[in-house]
Formats: sequence, C-alpha cells, structure tokens
Amino acid sequence: MFARTIGDGAELRPFEPWQAAEFAAHAQRVRADIEQYIPWARTVVDEKSARELLQSYADRQAKDRGRMYGIWVDGVLQGGTVFRTFDAQQGVCEAGVWLAPEARGRGLVTAAVRVMIDWAIGVRGMHRVEWLCDPRNTASAAVAKRLGMTCEGVLRQGFVLGGERRDVQVWAVLDEEWTG
Repeated sequence: MFARTIGDGAELRPFEPWQAAEFAAHAQRVRADIEQYIPWARTVVDEKSARELLQSYADRQAKDRGRMYGIWVDGVLQGGTVFRTFDAQQGVCEAGVWLAPEARGRGLVTAAVRVMIDWAIGVRGMHRVEWLCDPRNTASAAVAKRLGMTCEGVLRQGFVLGGERRDVQVWAVLDEEWTG
C-alpha cells in the first residue's frame, strides 16, 4: 500500500476491491455531477457493482493493462484517476479522472495525473500518454492543457454514453515532450 501526497490534506492511493462500500457511497454522492461524462457513474449503483468495477481494475492491474487510484481529501474519498488502458508493449496508455465538486479548484487532478504520467513515462517507459474527453467537458480539456498535452483532434461521434453518440477530443503527450 502506498499513498502520495498531492496537496494539503490530499492523497492519491490505489483502489482495491475491498473498498467497494466506500466507492459505492462516493459514486452515489457524485453521480449527478459526473454521469454526463463518466460511464461507470451510471453503472456503479451499489456495493456489488462497485466491487465489480474495482475488481475489473484489479484484474487489469494484474495483467499490466490498467490501474485505478482514489483521491482522498482529509480522509474522504473525493475522486480518482485511472489508466483506462495501459499497453506496455506499444508504449501507449490513457489517463482519466473524476473529482467531486467540493474538491475542485485545488489542482488535485492535475497533481494526481502528473504523478501518474511521471510513473508511466519515467518508470514504465511509456512513449505516449493519452487523454480523451468530451469536448463539452471544458474542465477536463483544461487539465490536459495544463499538463502540456497537445490536442490532436476530435473523433466525431466516437463514443456512446447513455445511448447518445458523442464526440471525443484526443489529447496526448509524448515522452520527449514530458517535463513533469
């Protein structure tokens, strides 16, 4: 177990299936605010579904294909980060995030993703870290920009959420561009 300080009273820690009850309660608390952008916000509705999602990321981590971390502020789960995809052979991964409204504006997501990218590039030798977001999610795009990522374009109607086809903005940073 590890914890990385990412701000005053804020820590980034790995998520594990045994934290399903806490994750389910968090999902219930933030659902209305994040479900327009985060697919699991619609499917994590109780402890069982929370455990299934956390287990799927534990399985991905065991296969070196993804990871999930939580952001705790003063001991309360307020958000998280993921390597939604992680392909060490190709050297490409995708980072994603969410954060409760009451924890925003403190730079926690930027700090957490900076830790993730430092590890992915510096330790795991990733060549490319991607960030995909709905173009309407201007806060997400702003984080990508603060991290020094380049907006490479938009995949028109490249994602379905709640039966609606959505555009996907593609941001990325390459290892030689990363300054941490």
